[in-house]
Amino acid sequence: MKRLGPAGVRDALLAWLVSVPVFLAACAVPDGGLFRAARFRDVHIYQGYAERFLHGHLPYRDVFVEYPPGAFAVFMPPTAFGVSHYNAAFKSLMALCGVAAILLAALVLVELGVTRGRLFVAAGLMALAPVALGPISLNTYDAWPALLTALALFLFLRGRDLLGAGVLGLAVSAKVYPLVLLPLAGIYVWRRAGARRVLAALAVSVVVAAAVVVPFAAYDVHGVASSFRSQAERGLQIESLGASVLLAADRLGLYDAKVVETTGVAGRNLSGSLPDAVAVLTLVLEAVAVVAVWLLYARARDARARLPVAFAAAVAGFLAFTKVFSPQYLVWLVPLVVLAGSWVAVSLTAFSLVLAQAWFFHYHALFRLAWPTWLLLVRDLLVLGAFLVLAGGLARGQPDRWKIRIPSRSKTSRHSGLRLNQESWTAVGRGANRSA
Repeated sequence: MKRLGPAGVRDALLAWLVSVPVFLAACAVPDGGLFRAARFRDVHIYQGYAERFLHGHLPYRDVFVEYPPGAFAVFMPPTAFGVSHYNAAFKSLMALCGVAAILLAALVLVELGVTRGRLFVAAGLMALAPVALGPISLNTYDAWPALLTALALFLFLRGRDLLGAGVLGLAVSAKVYPLVLLPLAGIYVWRRAGARRVLAALAVSVVVAAAVVVPFAAYDVHGVASSFRSQAERGLQIESLGASVLLAADRLGLYDAKVVETTGVAGRNLSGSLPDAVAVLTLVLEAVAVVAVWLLYARARDARARLPVAFAAAVAGFLAFTKVFSPQYLVWLVPLVVLAGSWVAVSLTAFSLVLAQAWFFHYHALFRLAWPTWLLLVRDLLVLGAFLVLAGGLARGQPDRWKIRIPSRSKTSRHSGLRLNQESWTAVGRGANRSA
C-alpha cells in the first residue's frame, strides 16, 4: 500500500533525476537540437540584439526590438561564450530552463498530493516533450517564461504569495501572456489570505515588472511603447485558428485568401477586410475564454487543487483564440497541461505539438496555401479542444480520469508541511497553518 500512497519530496527528486537524462537525450533528437550546430527560428535575431547591445546600440531606441525587455535576461548570458558559440550556449540555457521546469513540476505535484505513479508519468511526459516540440524546443526563448510561470505556481501553492507574485511579474516582463494568470493568482491569494494580501501581491508584481521595463523606457519610452504596440496591432497571422478556417475555406473554393509578409515584426498574415474582421472576432473570443476561466475558478470549491487546472485553461484559451500563433507558443502550455491532470488535454496537446512539426520545414507550402493548411486547421482545433477539456474540468470541479488523490486526514497530518485540506483556509488566512 505504501507504493500507492501520496508522493513526497524524495519521490519528486528521484523522478527528476531519472527524467533529466531522458530530457537531455530528447533535446538532442530534433534537427537544431542540443549538441547540433543548426539553428532555427529566432536565435540569430536574439544574437543580433545582444551583440548590438554590447556594442552600445540601445534596444528600443537604436534598434527596433519586437520582444519585451524581460527577454534580454536570456538573450545576454550566451554572449559570454563568444560569437561563434552563442547558438550552443543559448540552446544549453534553454535546456537548463527545461530541466528546472521538470523539477518544479514534480514539486507542484507533491504539493497536490498525487500518487507516485502520476508523479513519474508526469515527469516522463515533460522529459519527452522536446521530441514532440521538434526544432522549436531550444531555438526560441519561450522556455524562459514557461519556467517562470511554473515557479510562480509552485510558490503560490507553498504559500509564498509575494514571491510568487514577483516571479509572475518577471514572467510578464518577458512575455505578455502570463498577464492572464494574474487574476487567477489574485483569486487564490484572496481566498487564502484576504484582500490586503492580494493588494500587496499585485503591488509586488507591478514593481518587479516595472523594474525590468522602466530602465529601457527611461531612455526611450516611445521605443518601448512602439514595440508593445507593434505586437498589439498585428494582423491575422497565418497559423492562428481564425486564419486556418479561412485557409480551409480557400482550399474549398469558398474564399480567396491572400498572404502578405509583414515588416517590423516579421510574420505572414492574411490581408483583406474579412481577415481584419476575423482578427477582431478572435480577440473578443480570446477575452471571453480567459474571463470564463477566471469566473469558473472563482466558483471552484477547492481553490488550491484547481489552481494548476485554471492556469492551464487560461493559457490554452489564450492560445486557442489568439490572432498570432507561432508554433513555439505551445512551449508555454506543456508544463501547465501536464500539471492540470487531464489525460485528454495532455493527449490533445501532444498531438498538436507533433502536427506543428509537419510543416516546420515546409512553410513555403503553407504560404502557397498548399497541403499544410489542413494539418494547420487540425492543430488549431486540437488546441481549442484542449482548452474546452480543461475549462470543462474546471467547471466540474475535477479533472477527467487522471484524478488527483488527496490523502486522508491521518496522512495529511503526516505531510502537513506539503498540503492543506479544505477546512484550513480560515486558519491559513490567519497565518496559523501556512506552509513554510
